[in-house]
Amino acid sequence: MKLKQLESLLGALQQFSNPKVELEQYPTGAHIASRMLYTAENSFGDVCDKVVADFGCGCGTLGVAAGLLGAEHVIGIDVDPESLELASLNAEELELDIEYIQGNIKNLGWRAEVVDTVVMNPPFGTRQKGADMHFLSVALKVASQAVYSLHKTSTRDHVKRAALRQFNASSAEVICELRYDLPQTYKFHKKQEVDIAVDLWRFVPKSRQGP
Repeated sequence: MKLKQLESLLGALQQFSNPKVELEQYPTGAHIASRMLYTAENSFGDVCDKVVADFGCGCGTLGVAAGLLGAEHVIGIDVDPESLELASLNAEELELDIEYIQGNIKNLGWRAEVVDTVVMNPPFGTRQKGADMHFLSVALKVASQAVYSLHKTSTRDHVKRAALRQFNASSAEVICELRYDLPQTYKFHKKQEVDIAVDLWRFVPKSRQGP
């Protein structure tokens, strides 16, 4: 599938109608999501015929992208049941068989071997300090092959240090810097749209150093 086609299909997905501020629910735009998964597959072979987990899946954009790119099995996990309903509708619309699980990432008891690749757009940690690092810590325990994640560019040094020193990653690489157009989602947002610089990271867990 070509990048433009993938972005077009993701752009038609339903998004949050009443996002929950405490969960930092911001939609992962089609532009970012398509490039994230397209790169994971075409540069590293981490999607097609793999088991892919979408952590904090929200309305399911990243997991749907993985399904469209030929993942063997996709699992979406989110704490919010309303998000999972929306994600299920999006998957059904594209005739994708995706498994959705309601649960808190922090309490996930999985270990490597179940999942090849984790993809995620974690909370940035502005409402709940350290939420992004909790996601990354668990992802690096679960994934046997790679973790793809978005983090604010301003936290680049902190993310790299935590991944390599605390979370046992064998490598932590910024694949590209992207612009995250954050619409005026909540009442406390004063501007119509905010443009945030974000890094697309690829982390490799120490036990399974990939190519």
